[in-house]
Amino acid sequence: MKNPIENLNKVFESRIRLGVMSALMVNEEMNFNDLKQLLEVTDGNLATHLNMLEENSYIKVHKGFIGKKTNTTYSVTKAGEKSFKNHLNALEKMIHNIE
Repeated sequence: MKNPIENLNKVFESRIRLGVMSALMVNEEMNFNDLKQLLEVTDGNLATHLNMLEENSYIKVHKGFIGKKTNTTYSVTKAGEKSFKNHLNALEKMIHNIE
């Protein structure tokens, strides 16, 4: 049987990426400022982590406008949802093996 730690996804090891994915799993989409406020991070820090999630095809970026102001929203992809659920299942198995 595979060790549960082997099923952990390195992309989700960051507190911020874990937070982004958790927020997007329960919200259809969120904009940059709402994520920034929720996670209490700087623009640059959040942008870096969002880029990594996008590069791994775990989130989709939607750029648009509200009036003349840009509005960027993010949502989880099917691949992102599957990978994140697998990561959470691996964490759960690790916890149960420790108990």
